[in-house]
Amino acid sequence: MAKAAIELKGITKSFGSVRANRDIDLTIAPGTIHGIIGENGAGKSTLMSILYGFYQADRGEIYVKGERAEILSASDAIRRGIGMVHQHFMLVHNFTVLENIILGAEGEPLLKASIAKARSELERLERDYGLEVDPDAVVENLSVGLQQRVEILKALFRGAEILILDEPTGVLTPAEADHLFRILRQLKDEGKTIVLITHKLREIMAVTDNVSVMRQGALVATRPTGETTVEELAELMVGRRVLLRVEKGPARPGEVLLSVRDLTVKDARGVTMVEDVSFDVRAGEIVGIAGVAGNGQSELLETITGIRTAVSGTVALAGRPVDLTGAADPADLRRRGMAHVPEDRHHMGLVLPFEESENAILGYHRQDKYRKGPFLDVEAVRRDAEDKIAKYDIRPADARLKTANFSGGNQQKIVLSREMEQDPQVLIVGQPTRGVDVGAIEFIHRRLIDMRDQGKAVLLVSVELDEIRSLSDRIIVMCGGRVVGERGPDAGENELGLLMAGVAEKEAAE
Repeated sequence: MAKAAIELKGITKSFGSVRANRDIDLTIAPGTIHGIIGENGAGKSTLMSILYGFYQADRGEIYVKGERAEILSASDAIRRGIGMVHQHFMLVHNFTVLENIILGAEGEPLLKASIAKARSELERLERDYGLEVDPDAVVENLSVGLQQRVEILKALFRGAEILILDEPTGVLTPAEADHLFRILRQLKDEGKTIVLITHKLREIMAVTDNVSVMRQGALVATRPTGETTVEELAELMVGRRVLLRVEKGPARPGEVLLSVRDLTVKDARGVTMVEDVSFDVRAGEIVGIAGVAGNGQSELLETITGIRTAVSGTVALAGRPVDLTGAADPADLRRRGMAHVPEDRHHMGLVLPFEESENAILGYHRQDKYRKGPFLDVEAVRRDAEDKIAKYDIRPADARLKTANFSGGNQQKIVLSREMEQDPQVLIVGQPTRGVDVGAIEFIHRRLIDMRDQGKAVLLVSVELDEIRSLSDRIIVMCGGRVVGERGPDAGENELGLLMAGVAEKEAAE
């Protein structure tokens, strides 16, 4: 019998009083795709960070291909043939693809010789694994899907035989995710071992050979994927039965609370990103915007919320105009009843070095309930944060913990709790469940439906087409910055996909 690619024995890791991993035993067979799933904060990323040398276990042993391994750094892991593609990419944005690939692995005293040798090897890897990307392209100009290919190529360039991917589809469109799965299957066919950390059960069922489930830092089950179901895995992850579909009654739309007319937006280069877009969102309905990432949805949300200027057009909030010339104050829009969950929680939703309690009031910190005279009422702020932590099941339940130390899904819940708990009239939501586990998705979806039923107007942007279809009362499809169609929630995935791809509305309906 072939030796295990990876064997972990008794791995235990704590951060202060938080036990992230509890006596974990895990065996990963060579030449397989092994999924690791669990709720946000279950310890998945911590466990793989120990394997990759970012952290050291308090107790336990690591074996790589049957040999005891002392992995004290990423360099040790790389020497053992282990590569890792992180949830948030580790690339230098103003470097080219080729420069990122060789960074730290130049191998020659003269950089010119290293680059020539690396270019030849990169071409081979691209050809062998279907990972085509322009080696001279600057990384910041690439889509997130192509940036992820660069991360995989970087690991393969360093000789990785075991590849760890942490939430690899969190920033990918469905089409990009499907392409990634084809790449992973090809890597497996070439004898590579893949460890896939995810919370998306569809991905587990689609691409893995075996799956291990973590809950509250412990490994609770390992199953051959063909011998389990989505329902069983969800229950193992959460510890209870999970509703995997959105239950909602019919919408009862009221007055128009958000009106967008003939909106056109250009980026800093003068390229038109949103062109002549018009729609309304009424009280008591959820309007979803479907589209492949990069087709103007982000710019549309940023303009509506006062972050970005418009070239032309109007936006009205409860009948009152929003200033689109650049003088708009997002704080004023908050006071007028608009809340915004941005698509990128790290760059626009949170200040990661701040405590959880500080991020829980960010943007609302001037409200009287958080103040004591001219100063913040720290005790009131922390009590408020603790209430949100309990209501939204944010883990760990520590209002004083730095936000950077929470998992991505729990960071998302911090942002959602802050905005939803302000009882807004209009809620603008970008990617509400990006990086969020199945139990939290159920909770967030229920809260969005509750807000709709309370008479709020919800504008939703998501790359998850299933999410758009299940939550929305009306679906607006964007392609190339324009609205190319509107459908009801019963629209088929294929029909919406064709519209998203730019097929004429008449053809998509046939």
